[in-house]
Amino acid sequence: MSDYLSVSSLTKYLKLKFDRDPYLERVYLTGQVSNFRKRPNHQYFSLKDEQAVIQATIWAGVFRKLGFELEEGMKINVVGRVQLYEPNGSYSIIIERAEPDGIGALAVQFEQLKKKLTQAGYFAAEHKQPLPQFVRKIGVVTSASGAVIRDIITTVSRRFPGVEILLFPTKVQGEGSAQSVAATIAAANQRADLDILIIGRGGGSIEDLWAFNEEVVVQAIFESRLPVISSVGHETDTTLADYVADRRAATPTAAAELATPVTKADILAWLREAGQRAYQATNRRIRQEIDRLTKLNQSVIFRQPERLYDAHSQKLDRLTTDLTSQMRYRLGQAKQEQGLLSQRLTSLDLFARLERLQERLSQQERLLKANMANQYDSLLARFEKAQDALISLDTSRIVARGYAIVQKDNKPITSVKDIQKGDQLTLQMKDGHVEVEVENAKQEKNI
Repeated sequence: MSDYLSVSSLTKYLKLKFDRDPYLERVYLTGQVSNFRKRPNHQYFSLKDEQAVIQATIWAGVFRKLGFELEEGMKINVVGRVQLYEPNGSYSIIIERAEPDGIGALAVQFEQLKKKLTQAGYFAAEHKQPLPQFVRKIGVVTSASGAVIRDIITTVSRRFPGVEILLFPTKVQGEGSAQSVAATIAAANQRADLDILIIGRGGGSIEDLWAFNEEVVVQAIFESRLPVISSVGHETDTTLADYVADRRAATPTAAAELATPVTKADILAWLREAGQRAYQATNRRIRQEIDRLTKLNQSVIFRQPERLYDAHSQKLDRLTTDLTSQMRYRLGQAKQEQGLLSQRLTSLDLFARLERLQERLSQQERLLKANMANQYDSLLARFEKAQDALISLDTSRIVARGYAIVQKDNKPITSVKDIQKGDQLTLQMKDGHVEVEVENAKQEKNI
């Protein structure tokens, strides 16, 4: 019986062989992930190919540093050590490092995070802010020593001198750069004097640009109240910051051009054009008003002002006639009433009362006549006053009294200041006009 081994002894022996074999200390495997179900801490699954399967384990600390999410059916390359598990005699590989087969872990992480953020709506068009047409101050989040800030300053100075550029220096590469960029974006949004924000850095590998693929940076851009232009890497480079930004620029120069869509030369040209339009509109309005004034000056009312009060005179005559007729009618009615009352009083033998009524009637008659006379006189006085005012406007009456109307270019002249030596003037008189040439014009000093 001494030639027989126990199961545990054999398993321990095999474990020692596994642990001491130098070929099993570091094994490089390619396989397809199978039976994967994400666990809270350590991950247990299988790696397989067409002919075999091996159990795999990734401890929690290693799994957190993978940089991508394991998925069922994914083909991966792993580095690890092979060990034998004594309780059940099975062997497995303890994975120390893993990456997707054919593409890098960062590329997988990029696609996975892009998918996640797309589903969350971070890249949706409705969240994009329009860029302002005119800016006074531009914030730039980039490295203080890079070429990005120099290119932006040069372009903005050329397109719109006077626009202020405020640099927010930040770490754009390496450990902690994503947190630095996100914090700087948040700090820039605290400034009330900024109009727009440019985020950028020069070109590089996917590792160099990785800070702009971190979720913390995407979140900061998405929450920015300032419109954001992303200019990260070269034209062929694309980061998640480009997707979430309001606009993406291929170069820092292009970003500066997007931030200043209207140049100083454009504004000056627009002002010149607007001034010309205003000048032409004013001239048209002046010509229209001159034409209107000329038509009014040539109208019949100004040449024959008596026409203004012809209708009023006719109306006054009609009112006078109507008033007289009414007075006569009412007076006749009053006399009829008086006769009737006299007859009634006579029949009643109330002579004393009749006398009082007659006296009262006489008073009312006198009062009525006085009021009617006053009203007539008042209306007649108003008519005569209006008639005198209109007559005073009749130029023919003015000329008939020996005055003359001085005209220059068919326009009346009222001041010596409007006359110069050599001017041709027309003197309008009552029976014709005289053409004269000015030899001298002097203005009275006391006027």
